Parts: sequence; structure tokens; C-alpha cells
Amino acid sequence: MSSHVIKHWNPEDPAFWKSEGQIVAQRNLWISIPALTLAFAVWMVWSVVVVKLPQVGFKFSTNQLFWLAALPGLFGATLRIFYSFMVPIFGGRRWTAISTASLLLPALGIYYAVQSPSTPYEIFVILALLSGFGGGNFASSMANINFFFPKAQKGLALGLNAGLGNLGVSIVQFIVPLVITAAVYGVLSGDPQTAVTGGKSAPIWLQNAGLVWVPFIIASTLAAWFGMNDLADAKASFADQAVIFRRSHTWLMSLLYTGTFGSFIGYSAGFPLLIKSQFPGIVALDYAWLGPFVGALIRPVGGWLADRLGGARVTFWNFILMALGVVAVLYFLPQGGVGGNFTGFLAAFMLLFATTGIGNGSTFRMIPVIFLTDRTRAAAGQGPAAQEQAVKDANKEAAAVIGFSSAIAAYGAFFIPKSYGSSIAMTGGPQAALYGFIAFYVLCVLVTWWNYSRKNAPMPC
Repeated sequence: MSSHVIKHWNPEDPAFWKSEGQIVAQRNLWISIPALTLAFAVWMVWSVVVVKLPQVGFKFSTNQLFWLAALPGLFGATLRIFYSFMVPIFGGRRWTAISTASLLLPALGIYYAVQSPSTPYEIFVILALLSGFGGGNFASSMANINFFFPKAQKGLALGLNAGLGNLGVSIVQFIVPLVITAAVYGVLSGDPQTAVTGGKSAPIWLQNAGLVWVPFIIASTLAAWFGMNDLADAKASFADQAVIFRRSHTWLMSLLYTGTFGSFIGYSAGFPLLIKSQFPGIVALDYAWLGPFVGALIRPVGGWLADRLGGARVTFWNFILMALGVVAVLYFLPQGGVGGNFTGFLAAFMLLFATTGIGNGSTFRMIPVIFLTDRTRAAAGQGPAAQEQAVKDANKEAAAVIGFSSAIAAYGAFFIPKSYGSSIAMTGGPQAALYGFIAFYVLCVLVTWWNYSRKNAPMPC
């Protein structure tokens, strides 16, 4: 077990788990979590930066700012498709170190770009796309952690990795507004800019939005390289993993995870600008971090509930609450720029963020159970060797589906902010986008009920 490469891994064996497996799995989990937290912070940093760019002299339109908030989601989601398959090819330790180190590119790029208002918009577009590296990391991180834990503990382990990783969203929206008010790294922070808000000016170090993460990225990269493990049993080529595209549950669970995680990351990316556009008298960044914080913190609870009550049951009722949450948001929004209740609006969004977190945990608990049941059913009556192979195949397929479904879901980070922007441009308000979200949640309720949660469902989980 001292080697970085572990030749044999069987967490379902109680003796192995107690004597050797648990301590190794926990170590890999607790190194994985801060790396994933940093990935989310870099991925979502633009949700804060775009709010501040006009104050320091950048003459970008509202639509251009919404594009910068949305582009990391577009590229991050696309990268996840490829990252989903990287752990069995390269190994979890190697890939975690490489993918974490890649975060230095957007972090240092932001540091240089925001210091001059003459920086072209095209450079910001490239940097926003590069921030998608952080979004891609989630797929490989979750696939990797899935291999380490037994079925009975996957819900909590995946919930902790994802939930505490998701905290990077609220951390970036809480920390960046603080660190840009001072030269936190001394001379490395460079010269301040002058931010003009409401006719008042103040010094601001917007470059710290990128620079603040650099030492932590370096430390996390080294921790992954020297402290994590590669599992020989998890090795598989892309061709071996591509079988998931023939499984109907791959596509069904991708739809459901889009409803939960796609909502979480999309609402997170668009929340600051939505507050600013609908309640201009409110300082958006004072409140924007609260939603992602609630959603991330409660995600392990969703996994824990699913371990005990069943993932499908939790997911079914959760989507109903999500639809009701959007109804509440609509009720408290201003109508035609008039009225509205910010307190009610914020409370409704806190409900939405909480339900996205619970649903994130419960859907990711469903995936390993579905594929383990499916593969062991197929191997029924073929003897112990076939059953053992079925478990290994199920773990590889579930890991790939966890990554792939997270890739599809991550497009929410692009589509939700862009839906707001398009709805506001075409109708004057975000209501049309929100009605579309309700329709999507109703579809998710029906899919969950029919396939997984009703009596005599074809794949109860």
C-alpha cells in the first residue's frame, strides 16, 4: 500500500475494507476535496469579476457581461465529456495533479488582464473559456472517488467530495469581494485601480480575483501528486467505457442530474447579475454567495438521505419542491421593473439552492446502484466469477456515467445565465426563462417516477 499504484482494490470485502481499504480511501477523499473546491472557485470566479469590470473602466455591454459569466460553463461542460474517461486511462492521482495544475492558466491570466482597461474583450473571452478547466475537473474527481468506496458508503463519500467541492462557488463569491479591497500579497498584487460606484470612488485590486488562488493551487497539486493513489483495477480504455452510451440509464440519469446540478451551477453563475438587474438598489455580492453555500453544504445530506430512504424517492420529491421554488421566485420578482420583494426573492432562491444540493446528492447515489443492479442481473446464474466481474464492470460503468452525466449537467452553467439574458433582452424580464425551468422540472418528476420510484418501476433504486 506504500506505492502510489495499488494493484488490488476490493472495498466490498469487509475484511479488506477494515484492514487496509478505509484509510486509503479516506486519504484520497480528503486530498480530492480541496482540489475540487479550488476547481469550482476558478470556474465560477467570473460570476464575481463581471460585476466589477464596469466599475474599473471596462466598457462592456450587459449582454457581453452575461456571455463572460456563461462561457466558463460552456467550456467546462464540454471538457467534462472528455474528463469523464480520464481516470481509468491516466490514473486518479496523475489526473488530479495535472487537472489541478491547469487552474494556474486562468488564475494568472485574470491577474494580468484586469489590470488594464485597454485589454480587449476577446482576451476576456479566452480567459473565461480557460476557467472552464475548473468545471471539467468535477467529472474526473467524482469518477475517481467512486472507485474507492463500497456501495453502502458511496452516497456519503460522493456527497462529501461534491458538496465540499461545490463550496468553491460560495467561497469565490464571498472571498473575492474581500481580497480585492487590499493588496493581500503585497507588491505581487500590483497597483490598485479606481472603482467608481454611485459616484463614489475607492481603490480596488481586481487582479486579486485570480492571484489569490495561485498558492493554494500549487499546494493542492503537490498534495495530489505525492498523497493520492492510482488503482490498477480501475484501468480501462475509452473503448471499454464507451459501452455506457448504449445504456438507457446513462441518458436518463444525465437528464435528472441536469435538473439538479445543472440548476445549482447555472443559478450560481447567474445569481449576482440577476440580483443586480432585477433589484438595482441591492449590493448583489453581499448576498450572491449565500445560495451556493446552502446548496453545497446540504449536498452530503442528500447523499445521506438517499443511502437510507432510496435515491429515487428523495429525487422524486425534491424535483417537486424545485418546481415550487421557481413559482415562489416568480411571485417575488418585480413585474415590468416595478414592485418585487427582495426578501421573498432571496428566501425562494435559498429553497431552490437547497433542493439542488439535496438532488445532487440523491441522483449521484442512484447511479452506482442502478449500474450495479443492472450488471448483476445480467450475470445472474453464471457463477461467482461472473458476479465478481459484474461488480467490477458496474463500478467502471458507474464511474464513467457519473462523469458523463456531470458533463451534460454542467451546460446549465451556460444555459441558465444565457436564458436570463435572452429573456430580459426579448421580454424585459427573466420570467420566460423561469417558466421554462418549471416545465423542465415537471419532466424530471415524471421521468423519476416512471423509471425509478413508482411501485414496480423497472429499476427501483
